[in-house]
Amino acid sequence: MYKKGIYRILENVPLTDAVWRMRLEGDTQWITASGQFVNIALEGRYLRRPISVCDCDEGTLTLIYKVVGDGTAQMSRMLPGMELDLLTGLGNGFTPKATSHRPLLVGGGVGVPPLYNLARRLLAADIPVQVVLGFNTAREIFYEEEFRALGCEVTVATADGSRGVRGFVTTAIAGRGLEFDYFYACGPLPMLRALCEAVPQDGQLSFEERMGCGFGACMGCSCKTKYGNKRICKEGPVLEKGEIIW
Repeated sequence: MYKKGIYRILENVPLTDAVWRMRLEGDTQWITASGQFVNIALEGRYLRRPISVCDCDEGTLTLIYKVVGDGTAQMSRMLPGMELDLLTGLGNGFTPKATSHRPLLVGGGVGVPPLYNLARRLLAADIPVQVVLGFNTAREIFYEEEFRALGCEVTVATADGSRGVRGFVTTAIAGRGLEFDYFYACGPLPMLRALCEAVPQDGQLSFEERMGCGFGACMGCSCKTKYGNKRICKEGPVLEKGEIIW
């Protein structure tokens, strides 16, 4: 179930050259699972902007977004005190697997944010968390220290080798010999596919997709699965590894 509400900006700051963090004050009761997203209405824009939820508590919401076009550039110019119209509680989020005792969280680029709240929830349940974060270069890294501050074991990979393990997240997993019994991942499609092909463990994948409506009406973000087409904005963005048809 999703709800519409007005949220006040508390903070809007850059984390890297292109990635920003926005903290909002408002009703968060409809956000019930890590990996859900919100849809933001912007003045002068026809379509809302879907942004995954990084973290939330009873009265505040944290979003991390990358400036990739005019809409997100408009967001980066917003100041504390301004208000935004949001649809919240959208999407099907991660479901912690009850039998997993050593999960691995894998994030690529702006797929990293929804894993933060998931890590916090798992750690609160006394489950040790390993995290692999993948970026193109050291200049793009964000939230490494925030995951460490939670108590996660963090490995960073950069494609150009400027920080951490040289290569992709799959390189880091294999190179470090990480042991895990289940994984949760969010990132670009090539990363998700490579991860599924590289590891035998089951897991959950959060897909990034262009969305028209954000709540399942337009059918514009469908994904093929073994159980028929599923809408990334409605049945997803989180789907099981075993159901995906690549």
